[in-house]
Order: sequence, then structure tokens, then C-alpha cells
Amino acid sequence: MAIERPGRPEDLPAAELLWARWSLAAVLEATEEAETLGIHRTGTWIDGQGLRLDDCGCTWWTLAPMGQGRYVLYGEDESSGVKWHEPAIDMLAQGPDWLPYERLRGLLEGWELGCVYWYEEGTWARAPYPDGLKDDGLDCGMSRFVVPEEALRMLAGLELVPSRDRAAELLAAAEAYRLTVPDLEAVLDAADVHAAGDRQAALRALEQTGLSSAR
Repeated sequence: MAIERPGRPEDLPAAELLWARWSLAAVLEATEEAETLGIHRTGTWIDGQGLRLDDCGCTWWTLAPMGQGRYVLYGEDESSGVKWHEPAIDMLAQGPDWLPYERLRGLLEGWELGCVYWYEEGTWARAPYPDGLKDDGLDCGMSRFVVPEEALRMLAGLELVPSRDRAAELLAAAEAYRLTVPDLEAVLDAADVHAAGDRQAALRALEQTGLSSAR
């Protein structure tokens, strides 16, 4: 699966699958130090807003569960032409009433938002785009979680993951929501992670993501 430019709702996998892949990266990147960084945190993590991604420069994204199988994906990549488009594009047009409008409108007022997608009843949607829009940033921002090959490459590049084969095993477990505490502890042991704080951070992230809850 590839993402077109600009992105289309059908380019995205089911939100539960997107959540699983993103969550796995958040668990494997969790450290005690990173938890203390607050608004200065970068990388991939989970917090009260949902799953987060921020490279401190080119791209930032949030995937937030909204209850009853609903999710909202929002963020920005520098490749997006949405917020600079003339005439202006209403990124919240046709949005459902359960979107976090206060949060999204605050980002819009600060010129921080590049696109918004929402998920309900197994289907993604977004506001209509005008003809001629070249990119909304979805590809550069989300392909690492959407395209299986890119997801494997990203995971295999993490410090805790020793090989592509191990990345594939972990990804399969995450996508099945069967990544257990012993599974994660085995990864930490193999990587020789002795810092108790970092172990607890990874375990806390695992609990928050729900990847141990088989569906």
C-alpha cells in the first residue's frame, strides 16, 4: 500500500492497524528520560493525547482514539501545501461532531496544522481538497506506518531491535495485539537494557498502547 500525493482516505489502513504499528515504535523508543521532556519531546511516544510523532523539524502527528471505534489523525509535514493554499482549504469541512474541535481549531489559529483525517465505522475520511493541490503531507508523515516495508525498515533501525527478522516478529505480534510483557522483557534483556527506569517506561508504554489485549 502506498500513499498518494495528496493523500486519500483509502490510502490509510484500518485505524487499529495504524495504531498497532505506531504503538510498537512508541514502546520500543520509550525511556525514562524521554518521559520527562514534556513539550520538548521528540521521536515516537504515547501520552494523554494519543500516539505522537515529532522529529523536531519537518513533521509532527497525533493519532487519537475518540471512543466507539473512532480515531482522528492530524498533524503536519513540511511538504503539505494545504495551509498555504489560496483560496483557503477548510480542513474541518464535513467533519463529524465528535472531532476534538477545540484542539484542532487552536492548531489552525496557530498555523500549525497541515491535514486532518478521521475514522469511523471502519472508514477514513477527510475534508474535500481542490483540484491542483499537490500534497497534504500524509505520505511523508505516515508512510513509515502505512507501508509495511517502510514499517519494517523503521523498526529494524531502532536500537532495541537486532535484526529485520526480529522486527517482523514484533510487528506481527503488535498487529495481532498479542505483544506481551514477557515478549517486551525478552527484547530488553537481549538488548542489555539494565536501567530500571527505562524498563519501566517501556512497560508503561506497552500498557497504554493496549498491544497486549488480543482482539
